[in-house]
Amino acid sequence: MSKMVKKIDHIGVAVENLNEAMKLYSESLGLEIEGTEEVKEQKVKVAFIPVGESRIELIESIDPNGIIAKFIERRGEGIHHIALEVDHIEDALKKLKERGVQLIDEKPRIGAHKMKIAFLHPKSTKGVLLELCEKQE
Repeated sequence: MSKMVKKIDHIGVAVENLNEAMKLYSESLGLEIEGTEEVKEQKVKVAFIPVGESRIELIESIDPNGIIAKFIERRGEGIHHIALEVDHIEDALKKLKERGVQLIDEKPRIGAHKMKIAFLHPKSTKGVLLELCEKQE
């Protein structure tokens, strides 16, 4: 079986206040903030922080009814998802569906950095929300 996943692209962390979270990671941990971006389709503002070959993605809701706001309301701030980089997201989704993995996204959508993204349902992944992402050239 060929390797579908290339690496952990990022770990998504839900935060109430993006500026406070960025300050913690930059001032306390000495990490560099790559920049911020608003992803209107997902009703979030994000900041990426490179750590080795992966990144931490801080995610703040810009809508009180958004998915991240609801996540924080239920569980508090913390790890939201793990994103796995793949070469061909459509093929990966097809293979996973054939293998019985429940998909949240049957087809990829566009996320931060204009990456193609799709989520796998935590019921099929032992309680972990996994995101597949494919970088666009």
